[in-house]
Amino acid sequence: MTTIGLTFADWLIIAIYFAFVIGIGFYLKKFTKTEKDFFLAGRRNSSWVAGLAFLSANLGALELLGMTGNTFKYGMYVAHFYWVGAIPAMLFLGIYMMPFYYSSRINSVPGYLKLRFDEKTRVLNGFSFGIMTILVSGINLYAMALVLHTFLGWNWDVSMWVSAATVAVYVSLSGLMSAIFTEIVQFFLIWFGLFLVTVLGIVEIGSLNEIFNRIPESFNTLWSTSADPTQNGMLISWGGIVLGLGFVLSFGYWTTDFLVVQRAFSAKDLRSARMTPILASFFKMAVPFIVIIAGLIALVLAKDPNSGFKLLEDGGRINYDSALPLLIARYYPSGLVGLGVTALLAGFMAGQAGNISAFNTVWTYDIYRAVINKKASEAHLLWMGRVATVVGVVLSIVTAYWAKSFPSIMDYMQAIFSWVNAPLFATMLLGMFVWWITPNGAFWGLLAGMVSSFVMYLAVKYHWINDAILTFSNVSSDMAANFWRAWWAWVICFVVTILISFHTKRKPKEELVGLVIGMTEEKIYKEESFFKRPEFFAIISLIVVIILNIYFW
Repeated sequence: MTTIGLTFADWLIIAIYFAFVIGIGFYLKKFTKTEKDFFLAGRRNSSWVAGLAFLSANLGALELLGMTGNTFKYGMYVAHFYWVGAIPAMLFLGIYMMPFYYSSRINSVPGYLKLRFDEKTRVLNGFSFGIMTILVSGINLYAMALVLHTFLGWNWDVSMWVSAATVAVYVSLSGLMSAIFTEIVQFFLIWFGLFLVTVLGIVEIGSLNEIFNRIPESFNTLWSTSADPTQNGMLISWGGIVLGLGFVLSFGYWTTDFLVVQRAFSAKDLRSARMTPILASFFKMAVPFIVIIAGLIALVLAKDPNSGFKLLEDGGRINYDSALPLLIARYYPSGLVGLGVTALLAGFMAGQAGNISAFNTVWTYDIYRAVINKKASEAHLLWMGRVATVVGVVLSIVTAYWAKSFPSIMDYMQAIFSWVNAPLFATMLLGMFVWWITPNGAFWGLLAGMVSSFVMYLAVKYHWINDAILTFSNVSSDMAANFWRAWWAWVICFVVTILISFHTKRKPKEELVGLVIGMTEEKIYKEESFFKRPEFFAIISLIVVIILNIYFW
């Protein structure tokens, strides 16, 4: 394979970045004296710091390589992952769910499940979340290895181990504190390092309108072709988008996935915690202007036989995730390629560090202390957190090889989220809004939702059933199957939880104060006008995202 030649300046930029993030880990280690410092960054971050880290933890391989590659594969419909599949859920988290999370002073999302329900529900979610986190962490490792393999010609194995070792060092030294600090740096690196790809692509092709004119009509709209699945690139109807992605997968991820919620937990007070996802929503809705436009540029170039642009192939199968690295190689001159490569690596390391820091917290608090060593001291928990970091990285290497076998990162990710996050959102929603939902109802409902989702995945994958049964469509699409499977998993969990709750013992109301809406003291912002409250900024964010959906209709 032909690799991209890097100059001394390129190598220097990459080396400085790796040295910097490891140096940050060593520097912050002296401030990491307690388990609270390691797992929650001392709970002293402002809403801006927590907000940028909140977004950066999500701005990993899924966003950069996965979304660009999926735009090449599906077109503008991928923007639904942002403007329908993220913003409403982020605002809901900040306005309605964060008061319960933050005020209860829990250390993790499974910790809320213990308080609201019981230990067995907490441990079930802890185990499932830990497995999901390791699988997702493997995606980031695979993506980092893809970049090193594409640009430097490094062996796949060497690339993965070098990437893994770097993350293991700086997260194990100071935990969430170093993860958040480097995520802030990585946020700006990603924007400065990758936005130029889009700009140069538009310049080469002529204009944004010219890009849309040169792609299939089914690839350049958001909603106008959603009534008929055969008329859009994703082969999905508006029902699957709204129910599967916009409701279940989106809310399931942004409101219950501890990877991102953990950043809000690090905020210094409740207002800052609520503002964390709301501030992040403004940046989130802007990300498509990097990844979606870049994917469309790659599609236009690939269709032009005179451009010389072609995606990589592995074993005769197109690797859609190679689109963004190849665009960087095409547009960036010697010396600037190093910045582009560093920006990609920064994104992947942010994603992996986020997953690993979430994994070590859930393992330590919700599995190790809850089941294995209930009398562990604070010092012992800090030690266990560092051990869990190293073990998590090693397990991520194993899952990275599995991720490599999927044609698209996005297909892999949505399958995982539909197994875990989709049913969990039903459990959390019922737990926070309905006081009479019982511990047994929550446990068996969550278990039924997860098992049914996985069985549906296997049934479609191995053709035990026709996916049309799930998707209400005569056309076959992996993405449509993922969306609808998430919806059905949510429904199953929701219904089973309610049915079992009718016949099992409820928790006394006095034990639910602060955990269920209607039994929680309302926070009154006496010192703030409406224009300074989180609700005001959430309304602005919602208006902007509605305008974007209408504009690209």
